[in-house]
Amino acid sequence: MRKGQHRFVAGFLLFPVALYLIFVIWPYIQTFGYSLTDWKGQSQSFDFVGLDNYTALFKDDVFMGAIWHNILFLVFIPVITILLALFFAFMLNAGGRGRSGGVSGVAGSKYYRVIYFFPQVLSLAILAVLFGAVYRSDGGGMLNGALIKLGLVDSQNPVEWLNEPNVVLWALMAVVVWHGVGFYLVLFSAAMQSIPRDIYEAALIDGASRTQSFFRITLPLLWDSVQTAWVYLGIAAMDMFILVSTMTAGDYGGGPDHHSEVMSTVMMRNFLLYGRSGYACAMGVVMLLLTLIVSVVMLRATRRERIEF
Repeated sequence: MRKGQHRFVAGFLLFPVALYLIFVIWPYIQTFGYSLTDWKGQSQSFDFVGLDNYTALFKDDVFMGAIWHNILFLVFIPVITILLALFFAFMLNAGGRGRSGGVSGVAGSKYYRVIYFFPQVLSLAILAVLFGAVYRSDGGGMLNGALIKLGLVDSQNPVEWLNEPNVVLWALMAVVVWHGVGFYLVLFSAAMQSIPRDIYEAALIDGASRTQSFFRITLPLLWDSVQTAWVYLGIAAMDMFILVSTMTAGDYGGGPDHHSEVMSTVMMRNFLLYGRSGYACAMGVVMLLLTLIVSVVMLRATRRERIEF
């Protein structure tokens, strides 16, 4: 680097780095400090309690159940979303045949991209309202209404989608998957368009089927995009606050009887309702550590040799 450039780069980075330290790193440090106290959240008077809050966390059945629910989201949401997005992206980019015998997307693929991406333009708050109507527990709900019309559900005993302990988590997962597939479809489609068509055409000439082309060509060349999607979806699965707090019963959600509880809803309830702010900060620190661990594990687990083309 030429003389003087060090000072220029340092001066250019000084302001954004300072903002990052003040508004991102410092709140994390403060949260960890408060997690070691019995802070009530309404004043700055508190006593140091050491690791008592963390000890209490692992004896808290509600919080431990919330961790289990986040783990279920972490397992199913990324897998289902990525598989659906990969399938649709492959069909829209290499699922058809051109008039000259080459490879192209299915007919109308440009319009399908818009349709699939549309849920992504809706905010999670709007999604909560929308699917609140879909999951209504009477015949006026879209899902129950359809099942009643088909004769699969008794009109006098409709499904309580958001009040059934064994159903509520899957209902919430369906919303997240429906919302996320379109975004990752566009992400994978952009990556697929950079793959030379000659590779697919050569595979077809050699007798490769669509399934073989997907697993032998598309998936290996898209692995970097899949890895990125996996990390982002994993982080989203560790949150889930907006949907759970707005769609399920109880203060800040979590109903019925804590069967849809996630770590963020337990944390907010302790912070805002119960006045146990120091305890809630300990939950926030645990959430941060678990999210970092999940991100590192996913990056390590999905790491593979980069394929050039």
